[in-house]
Amino acid sequence: MLSSPYLRAQSTAKAIGKAEGFSNSFSNLIIDERLREKEFGILDRLTRLGIEQRHPELAASRQLVGKFYYRPPAGESWCDVILRLRSVLDTISLHHGGKHVLIVAHQVVVLCMRYLLENMDEKTILAIDAEGDVANCAVTEYVFDEKKEGDPSCSRSTILSRRLNGKGHRLHPLPTPKSPHDERPRDHPGFSARSPVAGT
Repeated sequence: MLSSPYLRAQSTAKAIGKAEGFSNSFSNLIIDERLREKEFGILDRLTRLGIEQRHPELAASRQLVGKFYYRPPAGESWCDVILRLRSVLDTISLHHGGKHVLIVAHQVVVLCMRYLLENMDEKTILAIDAEGDVANCAVTEYVFDEKKEGDPSCSRSTILSRRLNGKGHRLHPLPTPKSPHDERPRDHPGFSARSPVAGT
């Protein structure tokens, strides 16, 4: 289990680790700073209206550059988050291939992970973001489809399927992977096992 270093994420991860029906493999908690929420810099805790009132020049710059690429002073853009998540996915592939991986993270991290795993474009992920927040303790689950693994015509989004549970339903145990040595190529576009991403 990988978790953001934020206390609320660690608390959620520890509760998941103690939950009945979960694999013992989820009892090993790894704190990974790359899973922290997007750094909002001097705009932290400000609404759009607050930004416009306190920092009109930054609001204008954000409007010009766009939400996806805009990096506030002392903060990050969505692209910055995506860059660190690419590194997380490489780590998962290298060190946790063939295993179930559970990630406990935050709003922008969950959305950026979706962007990567579902091979989305900027317009699509921002439209999803505009629909509403990722619910606390929502679960996004990706399942590797071995039937499509060898098909070079399959895109990342068809190799992975997604199920959402945003209603706080009890999580069901995941089946054991076929083999602890079941490895995929490092450059494979998806996880090699079921990989829930819990948002806090």
